Parts: sequence; structure tokens; C-alpha cells
Amino acid sequence: MSTSGALARRLGLGDAVMIGLGSMIGAGIFSVFAPAASAAGSWLLAGLAIAAVVAFCNATSSAQLAATYPSSGGTYLYAREQLGDWWGFAAGWSFVIGKTASCAAMALTFATYAAPPGWTKPVAVVAVVALATVNYFGVTRTAQLTRIIVVLVLAVLAVVVAAEATAWNAAPTSGAVDTTLYGVLQSAGLLFFAFAGYARIATMGEEVRSPERTIPAAIGIALGIAVVVYAAVGIVALGSLGPSALAASPAPLRDVVAAAGWAWSVPVVRVGGALASLGALLALIAGIGRTAFAMARERDLPRMLSAVHPRWHVPHRAEITLAAVIVILVLTVDLRSAIGFSSFGVLLYYFIANLAAFTQLPDRRRFPRGLQLLGMLGCAVLALTLPLAGVAVGVLVVAVGLAVRALRLRNDRRGAA
Repeated sequence: MSTSGALARRLGLGDAVMIGLGSMIGAGIFSVFAPAASAAGSWLLAGLAIAAVVAFCNATSSAQLAATYPSSGGTYLYAREQLGDWWGFAAGWSFVIGKTASCAAMALTFATYAAPPGWTKPVAVVAVVALATVNYFGVTRTAQLTRIIVVLVLAVLAVVVAAEATAWNAAPTSGAVDTTLYGVLQSAGLLFFAFAGYARIATMGEEVRSPERTIPAAIGIALGIAVVVYAAVGIVALGSLGPSALAASPAPLRDVVAAAGWAWSVPVVRVGGALASLGALLALIAGIGRTAFAMARERDLPRMLSAVHPRWHVPHRAEITLAAVIVILVLTVDLRSAIGFSSFGVLLYYFIANLAAFTQLPDRRRFPRGLQLLGMLGCAVLALTLPLAGVAVGVLVVAVGLAVRALRLRNDRRGAA
């Protein structure tokens, strides 16, 4: 029932843009502003601007690399080709572990919005299984469902902005959160987590038509839309609630519409949060599965994960394995406090992407090297200013992955001797 080979190119520009948007305009926009405001206070928008600049630098690097290497794997593939096998493994491993944690968090976030009390974990498991099933039956179904979810979530966000626009009130400044440069940078690192979905487009490079043109265009369009949406919602949330109330809110956008007197729209925002979580989870499962597929082809993960389904043309074993791991995490660990760990993995991934793009020759270059240098600096600074626990866990897990690979290579050499 399984074959190992290439994936089918079935996605156009619109599909790729929607997959990127589904990853970026996901559950993060319904929750990330609270921890970011807790770190940056009234300077939240400065953190958002820094995150957007770093995301732009990373996006240009990803686009430049994707035009040269239009296959599945994203920075795992790019770094292998430009920097060597170890750099590629570090990028791929960082992506897989960070985004697997994100999947569990998205599933739990969905269940928090959609499930009755006491049913959070069972409903989260059902969501994981259902979306993994959608991915199993073909990437075009993934793109179609993502398109529907993105349109509905954007409509909900429009309601939030409209509610505040019709009842704008100057938020009280009393009880403002103390702000430091470190806090602003930490907020940027947390907000960057919500921007990072454009990587999903690059990791699916083997399934995009005319990838050398489609992937760079899709990354730019998706990131541009996401920046505009995040800026609008950030301004509304900060202006409506103020930094102190925003930092303390478990559901900021729900509180924005409630403060504006649009009580009827509170359930609408809850539905939007649930849909956004589903959209992010759907795109994450697809992207991680493709990276695991690419790593398995190079034996950096078990070779069995490189199988491609003969009918649906998806890396079905990689996706089934991923879904099983996510279910285990959902049932055993509360990962909402681990967003710092996930952000650390994503920032390391993009640091390597910038470094790989920096080494490309002039005939492959689409953007100036200065952007790659700024991207590397931004990723390093934001990673080091994340909450200490997330950084420590991230360093430990990456080190374990590198050690296991070194052991596997040593055993291979012994076997060949």
C-alpha cells in the first residue's frame, strides 16, 4: 500500500497563500496578545513591529532558498544543500519538535473554546484525529478546508475591529505594566511565534506548481496580509482594554467585543477562536509531516516515514506517526506554558535559514545579504530573551537530537567497517 518517491504538485498560488495564512492567522491571534502585553505593556506594538521585521527577513530568506530548492523539507533541505548535513538536521529537528508542541497546544486551545468543562482533552484528541484524517486523503483537501477556515476567521476578526471602531474608548492608563527593553524583545519573541506560519508553504515545496515562482510570491502575500491583520487587532486590543487588562485577559478578543457592548458577538468570537485553532492545527500537521518525510528520506528519521501513499500522494506514515505523538502529548502534558519552547525551536530554525540564504551565490540571490544578517541577529536576540524555562528545554531537546544522530552515524560507520 505504500511507495517511497516524490509527492504530487497539486497546489497553486491561492492554495499556498491560504495554507500560509491558515498557519499564521490561527489561534495565536486570539491569545498571544495577553502574554505579549504582560511582557511589553503599552509598548506591545513596538514588539509587534520587531517581530514583523524579523519575520520579513526570515521570509525573504525562505523565499530565496525555496526558489532554488523546490522540494519538501523547507530549511532542513536548504541547510543540507548550503551548509551541510549537521546544519540541516539541526534545522529539521528544531522544526519538528517545536511545531509538534505547537500542534498539541493548538488542539488544547481549540478544545478550550469548543468543549464543555471536563471534556477538553477528549475533544482535543478528536480534533487531532479528524484533521490528520483530512491530511491523509490529500493535500488539496487540506488546502480547501484551510481556505474555508481562513475566510471565516477573517470575518470574525472584522467583527472584533468593527465593534471597537463603533465604540472607541480611550483605555485607562492606571495600573499600566512596567516596560523594559528586555520585555519588549520578549514580547517580540512571543509574537513571532504567531507569524512563523509562512514556513508551511516552503516545507510543502514538492506539492506546489511552478514552485520557483509560486513559493516566493505566496510567502510574501501571506506574510503581508498577516502583518496588516495583526497590527489592526493589536491596536484595537490595546486601545480597548489597556495594557494591564489586556495582560490579564485569558481571551482578549472576547473581552474587546464585550467592552464595546457587542454582547451578541461574544459567542461569535469563541467560534472564531475554535476555528482559528483548527486552521493552525491543520496546516501544522501538513507542514511537519512533510519535514519528517524529507528527513526520513535522508535517514535522519526512521526510513519508514518516507513512504508516500500510492493513491493520495501524501507522506501518510509520517502523518500517522505525528498524529499519534500529538495525541500522547495532549493526554499527558499541558503545553500552553511551553510556547516559549516552541518559539525557541522556530527561531533556531529560521536562524539557520538566514545563514543558508547568506551563503548562496549571486546568481541565486533575490534579496540583499543585509536582510539575512538582520534576520540572524533578530532570531538570536529574540530566542535568548524568551522565558528561561522555554530556552532551557529547547537547548536540552536539540542537544539530545544531535547526540542521537551522532550515535547513529557512529554505529553506521562501525557496521560498514
